[in-house]
Formats: sequence, C-alpha cells, structure tokens
Amino acid sequence: MSITMDTTLASLVTNKRRVSALKSLGIVTVGDALTYYPFRVTEPVPLRAIREAAPGQQMAFAAVIRDMRVVPMNARRGYRLEATVDDADFARSRRVPGSTARLTFFSYRKSYVDWVSMRLRAGTSVVVSGMPSEYMGQLQFTHPEILTVAPGSAGAGAGLEGYARGAASGNGAFAGSTDPYASVQSAYPPAAAASSGAALKYDADTVQEALTRVCRPRPVYHASSRISSEHIHETILGLLWMMGARTSSTPDGQLAGAGSAGIVAPTTDTIAVQNGEENSGTTAESGAEALSQSIPDVLPESVRKAKNLMHRAEAFLAIHDPASTTRFKEAIETLRYEEAFVSQTSLLKARQHAHKSSAHPCPLNEALETARASVGEAAAEPSAQPGASERGAATNLPDLPNLRDRFIASLPFTLTAGQSQVVDDIAADLERDWPMQRLLQGEVGSGKTVVALAAMLQAVGAGYQAVLVAPTQVLAEQHYETISKMVSGLALAQPGAKETDAAADVEGAMGASSASTVSSSKVPAEIPVTLLTGGMKLAARRKALAAAASGEPGIIVATHAAFSKTFQAPHLALVVIDEQHRFGVEQRESLNAKTDDGTTPHLLVMTATPIPRTAAMTWFGDLDISWLTELPGGRKPIRTVVVNEADAATMGRMFAHIRARVDAGERAYIVCPRIDADDEENEGGSGVSSAAGSARGRAAASGSSARTAAGGRATRAAADAIGIDDPYETFDENGETVARPPLHAVAEIADRLQRLPQFQGIRFATLTGRDKDDVKTQVMADFAGGETPILVSTTVIEVGVDVKQASCIVIFDADRYGLSQLHQLRGRVGRGGTNSWAFLISRAEPGSPAEQRLEVIHHSLDGAEIAQADLEFRGAGDVLGDAQSGGKSSLKLLRVVKDADMIADARTRAEQLLAADPELAGEVQLAGAVLDFTRGNETFLTSS
Repeated sequence: MSITMDTTLASLVTNKRRVSALKSLGIVTVGDALTYYPFRVTEPVPLRAIREAAPGQQMAFAAVIRDMRVVPMNARRGYRLEATVDDADFARSRRVPGSTARLTFFSYRKSYVDWVSMRLRAGTSVVVSGMPSEYMGQLQFTHPEILTVAPGSAGAGAGLEGYARGAASGNGAFAGSTDPYASVQSAYPPAAAASSGAALKYDADTVQEALTRVCRPRPVYHASSRISSEHIHETILGLLWMMGARTSSTPDGQLAGAGSAGIVAPTTDTIAVQNGEENSGTTAESGAEALSQSIPDVLPESVRKAKNLMHRAEAFLAIHDPASTTRFKEAIETLRYEEAFVSQTSLLKARQHAHKSSAHPCPLNEALETARASVGEAAAEPSAQPGASERGAATNLPDLPNLRDRFIASLPFTLTAGQSQVVDDIAADLERDWPMQRLLQGEVGSGKTVVALAAMLQAVGAGYQAVLVAPTQVLAEQHYETISKMVSGLALAQPGAKETDAAADVEGAMGASSASTVSSSKVPAEIPVTLLTGGMKLAARRKALAAAASGEPGIIVATHAAFSKTFQAPHLALVVIDEQHRFGVEQRESLNAKTDDGTTPHLLVMTATPIPRTAAMTWFGDLDISWLTELPGGRKPIRTVVVNEADAATMGRMFAHIRARVDAGERAYIVCPRIDADDEENEGGSGVSSAAGSARGRAAASGSSARTAAGGRATRAAADAIGIDDPYETFDENGETVARPPLHAVAEIADRLQRLPQFQGIRFATLTGRDKDDVKTQVMADFAGGETPILVSTTVIEVGVDVKQASCIVIFDADRYGLSQLHQLRGRVGRGGTNSWAFLISRAEPGSPAEQRLEVIHHSLDGAEIAQADLEFRGAGDVLGDAQSGGKSSLKLLRVVKDADMIADARTRAEQLLAADPELAGEVQLAGAVLDFTRGNETFLTSS
C-alpha cells in the first residue's frame, strides 16, 4: 500500500477511538497529521547520575529496579506504588559513585497500579526521566517517565557499559550537534516480548535507545480530554515510520545517516503495519529516499537552495522528531516560507486570471454624451423638458454628464479628499473590460457606503445592474432605506416627450454588445432599488426576484439570499460586498454565475474591520486596496472602561450611569455572546475553540491553526447561539484546553438587569439572530424611537446598526472577544455627536493575557493599532475570517505581521517564477499546492 499525504488515518490506525479523537482535532488524513504542528518543543533533558541530582531540575538516568511494593492508602482511597532504583552501572560511566532513589506513583485505579507493578519488577533495567524532590531524607521522583529496556544476552550491565563508551563527557546533556549514541541501530523492529513469554512488551531494545528517546527534545501538541500530546506524537511518528523514515533528520541537513537516532517502529495494536514491513530490513538510506518520494517537495529547487531551506520531508521529520531545538526552528522556518510562497503564488495567479476574464465596461461619459447629441438642442435646454425646473440641476441631463456626478452633486455635504480619490480610482476600474477587484477599507463612519453607491450608480448609468450584499437583515434594510432616499431625486433619463428617443440614442451609443441590456421601453425615469432578504414574505420575495431577473438597470440590496439558486441578475455588472470577512469564497463565486453572457462582475469588497497594511497585502494580494482614513467631523472620542465583573460597587455605578443617560433621552446596548443560558456551548462549532485557528484557530499559537482544537463546519444553531467571532483558547503547558466559565446569555442578563433598582420603570428589548425578520425590524424601530431605550442583544448589532441616540454599550465576557470585534461593537455608540461610553465587562485573571488584550482597546481608539495587536495576539487567520467561517486554513505557521519581510521576499520570487512559467508547467507539486490553497482556503477571500 502506497501511503501519501491524502491517505486517511482510518485506513492506517487500528485504534478506532484514537482515530475518532484525532478527527475531533481536524486530523483525518496523513497530511492533516503531519501539518498538525506542535506549539512548542521541550529542551533536551540532561543526563545525570542520582548523586548529581538537584531538586527541581529535570534529569534522566539509567538504573535497575531493586525492589517494588504497593501500599494501600488507608487515610484516603487509592494506592501508592514505590520502587527503589540503583544506578551503579550508569554512575560508573559518569565517574561518580552509584546511589539509589525512590520512584513513587499514586492512583485510585487498581488496574493502573497492577500495570505499573508488572513493568517495574525487580531486576528490570529502566531509563528514568523526571524532576527529583526530597521526601523523608531520600531522593524521590513522583510519576516520572519510565522506559523499560529489554534484557540483553550479556545482561543489563553490559548494556550500560555500552552506553558508557558512547556517552558524552561533561554534564551529559544531549545535544543535537553531537550524538552520544553512535552505536544505536539505524532501524528498530517492534519491541521485543518479555523472555517469560508474557504479554508485557519492553519500551526499548537497548539502554542507548531509551536514553536517546527521553533525552531528545520532544514536541508538545495542543491536545484534548480525548487524546494526549504523547499519543498524538506517537501516532505521527508511526506514520512517518510507515512512509519510510527510520532515523530523524541529522544536523548536517541529510534525511538520515550514521549516528542518527532511530524512529521506533509502531506496534501493531496502534498502527496497521503493512505485511512484510515488520522485518523488511529497510536501510536508513532507502528509508530516506522512500520518505522523500512519499512527501515530495513543493518549493522549486532553485528557491529552496537560494534560501538554504530543508527538503519538505526533512522539515516534517525535524519538527515531529527533532534532533535539537535548533533543527526544530529551522524546519519551522522552512515550512513557514513554503506557506508564504504558495499563498503569494496563488494570489498572483488569481490576479492574472482576473485580467484574462471579461467584464462589462461601465463608461462614465461616452454613452450619455452621445445621447445628449442625439436628443439635440431641445434636450440641452432645461426649458424644453417638462418639469425640469422643479427637479433642479442635480437631475438635469445637460447640467452634469453622468448619473454618478449628479448623485455626488445632490449630496448635502462635500466628499472628503480620500472619498473623491477612491471614487475616481473605482471609476477607472469600472471603465475597463476586465473585472475590477478592489478592497475598500475604512473605519466606522468613514463614508464607505457613499463611495459604494457612487460606483453602483456608474454601473446603473451604463445600463447594468449592481448588487450590494450585506451580512445581516438589519444592515440590508438600513442600506435599502438609505440608498432609496439618496437616489430618490435622480433619474436615468429625462421624463417627458423626448424620454423614449433619448433612451434609444443611449442604447445606440453603448454599442451592439450592450444592445440587449438597455431598451427604449425599459430605461426607467426613477432608479429602481430592490430589497431581497431571506425573511421576506413569499409575494414580496417573488416580486424582488422578478425585478432582478428582468435585467433592468437598477440597484439590488440583498442578504445571503443573493447567493440562492433562485436569484438571477442577467445584466449584473458590479457586486459590492459589505463586511467581506462574513462571506465565504463559495458564496462570492456563486455571484459570478449570475450573468447570462459569461462575463464576470466587477467586485468591490468593503470592511470596517481595520487591517494593517502588511496584513492586507498578504491576504488580499490579488486586490487593489483603497483606504479611507478621514473620519466625519463632530464625533467625540468614545470613553472605554474595563470593569471586573466581581467588582459589585463599580458595576452598580455603571448601571446608575446608564440609567442617567437613558433619562436624558439616550439609548444603551447590552451585548452578550450567547442567546439562551440553556444553549449547549459548542465551543468548536462557531470558531470558539480555534486557533484555529488558529484555529479558527487561528492559528499555530502565532497562526490560525494553533487554536483550532476542533475542526469541522459550524452548525447553524451553534453559530446563532454564540456570537463571539473567535474567542481565545487557553491551554496548559501540555497543550490541553483549560475549562472556562460559561458565557453570559441574552435571556439571562435581560432578566437580571430588569430586577435591578437602577432600571425600575425602564422597558427592555432583546434582539438575537434567531428572531424573525419582522421582529428584528420592529425591535430596532422601538429602540431607535425610545420606547425600549435599552437593547440586550447578541453581536447581531456589530455592523451597520446606526442609532444616533445610542451613547452607552456594555459588553459582557469582553475578555473572550477578539480586539477587532470589540472595536466594531464599540463603534455602535457616539454616532450622534454626544458623549459616549463603552464598558467592557471582564472575568479575566489579573495579569493574564486576556487582561493585557483589554488594556490595548482600553487605551486606543486607533483601528489599525488595535488590528495589529489583534493579529499579534491570535493570528491573522482568526482576525480575517477563516476561523468563523469554519473553513480549513492552509496557512498554519505564517505570521502576517512578524513575517512581513518573508512574505515580501516570497512574493518577489513568485513573480519571477510566474514570469518565466505562467502556468507552472515545470513545477507540478507547486501547481497542485496552489490549486489546493485556492480551492480549500477560506482565507483566500476573493473570487477568482
């Protein structure tokens, strides 16, 4: 059986419980296992004789069991096992006198005690690794790591003497640069059975082998209650052995060689060792070659040599079985650069592909100027058009050359310099015959909607359709109302006697390719704005779908309903996506199929989630990027206060302050991450355990995968129940998750607050993602109108909600949110020019990382600064969307902020490679990796 990166673990691992536990971590294939990177590696354990022991300092030594006893603990349930060990032979090799120590184990389970007793019988040679302490005047090791050594023909003493001949001098610390175990075999068969014929198997065949295993640096993985880090490591080493690895990578950069420590063959009760492999006699050299064939390199050979990087197979081996911490770090850097190179190559190829696609050009002036000439002098004079004097200059065709400029002139304010520049950049993009792909980033309130509307009117003025996609029902309705009001005074053509002729001339001026788009009878006087959401009543939804399917020029404002199969917009020229990180790649790509003529719509994605420029260039490398940095005048800084939930006095003063603001006619938001207290807190479902990342989680303590303790897509119920985008997972030193208190729920907090004396006589309202659309609309109307001045909600109000009277927001469990999400939520208040406050309620421990994160948002209102801190705290994938989408991230090691120079270097080399080989015909493995990245990576955020 040929094992590849795509081979499933279920076909290789015989322990089905372990297969299930690994699957819960997102590990399904061999590739998943090899890319499940450890979050740290232990330092080499020094070799010391018992007489050299120092309490509290880790050490390892070889010894022989002299006696063993099991003592029932009468005062409490359970047993204590004590074994005395003698290191006389080992100490002789260290040139110190031998001594004894006690190994102590405690357990409530008799079966565990019996198992340990069987292993530690008198006369057994063992290798011990642990931290010594002193108890009743004797050196003691409590629950040390024990490896039993098979008895040799010459006895245990000979084995230790063999060790002595190869042992390093000095303190005996194991170092990757010099291997003291040169006599170790290069391949080991399955562990030998006990000489008595019992079922017991020894852990190692020789003392040298056992010492090597306990002294070498060992990786530590993020684990769970179902599987430990040790068992994850054991499984991965077994897979590497099956793929051909027999020794770990050596310091000189070779996959195998003399003096390398061996990888122990997996036992058949864990790994399904293939027939004939148990004693195949595979050499180290052929094993290295086999591993290279099973794991081909992705990076071009020229790039690998220029950067002095490892072969991919060698890097996996050095990460999961490191000869030294230095080799581990070198391997991580190799695979980190590989991720940078693959991602940048993918983005550059997507950009090439976009330029090869065709799109509807949307000229600003040509068609309408031709129409003016065709209409003649009568159309040029305002007096010749009935009703022109009442409509004013903003709707008069001769006064301004196009619909977009008429809209800008009609605004009651002047665009900022930044807005004007972005509008002009988008106009130039829309006039081309290949699709625009642009990211528009701006703080809350920076005027992104006006810029997007100007772009949509340019498309509509050219005779096409434009779609604005919003992530929530509430935001879609607000966009619909705002846009309808802003375009109510505009017209596509002058109504009256000359309207039909003018429309016909516009059609002729646009050319044959667009003749089917604009007809003289279909160009309306008023610009149609259509609302399409999933919660609309059937009749209204059918009417909206029919309006879109008609192909008439106009603006469609939609939620996820625009991605359904029933939605058709045959003359779609522009798609605007608001809050892009909330939409998956598949959803965005589905809009490309909405045109009948095979063209690709222009794409404008907007985000108020601040993204540092280095991150934007990495994750949106195939997009042109525009920034809006100027904020509207009149807005006062939001005062941010971090409140410890256990501080009852401060909590009481905060509620009294909110009551005072409500009495003054203002409004307050109370935000909770969960809907109901009885909801099952599925912390893997909505990105809560990422981290992905990672993580999602994530993440890679520095990337998205490090926090992804549970894979798989979120269920709808879980996503609705928990509103945190990607809470920070907490791990102990062994990589296992630490239990945290349950999240607060909307129903629970609303009930508690209404009972407080501070809120007597005040009406509360609740709003969650589960509410029906008509209920959401009514709740927001009552809140804005002051009938229910306090709104307890989930993060459904995170984007787009604009209630100018809102001056206070309270966010429970703030220590579990990402900083960018807190910044977004904070932006819901202070929009009417009043003083405003954000209260962040925390249960974080003093001095903890969670408290440090909140200090960042406490002291800063700078979105870019907050975003950079968020990236550094939890990884790029989590911030930019892969974790909450539930997608499988291909980037697990790359750190967008810290690795900016590496990413820039990878992009330059990728550009050079694509210039010489645009289709990657000479780099088959790289082409496959690029395809996998494009197809399966949710952080690849644009449609290609």
